[in-house]
Amino acid sequence: MKRAALAGLAYFAIVFVFGFGLGSVRVLLVAPALGEFKAVLIELPVMLMACWLIAGWLTRRLRVPNSQAAALLMSGVAFTCLMLAELSFGALAFDRTISDQLQHWLTPAGALGLIGQIAFALFAWIQVRRPASN
Repeated sequence: MKRAALAGLAYFAIVFVFGFGLGSVRVLLVAPALGEFKAVLIELPVMLMACWLIAGWLTRRLRVPNSQAAALLMSGVAFTCLMLAELSFGALAFDRTISDQLQHWLTPAGALGLIGQIAFALFAWIQVRRPASN
């Protein structure tokens, strides 16, 4: 179970750093030109592909056991860290309260981002549960 928790932390950290870079481009360059929703729509497939690849690589590299418990732990740790980072970063960078963040998730762009974050967690679960390929 230690491997699954470590994988969840690593998964969050790697994806967060990648997402921070990509999100900066989205917020500073793409959203002003195309609008927030279109910018998220462009960014999301890139983020999801990165999440899928990173989750698969980490589960193999850290040899996360192929079990329901390990899959849930990796996903749960990663998702919890991501949500805490999202709320913290929103407060620090955008002066958003928790209520503001919840309201943002009700907008089309916010809902699309939240769906991506849920997929992020599910990808870890799926990758752990996948049978090893030869």
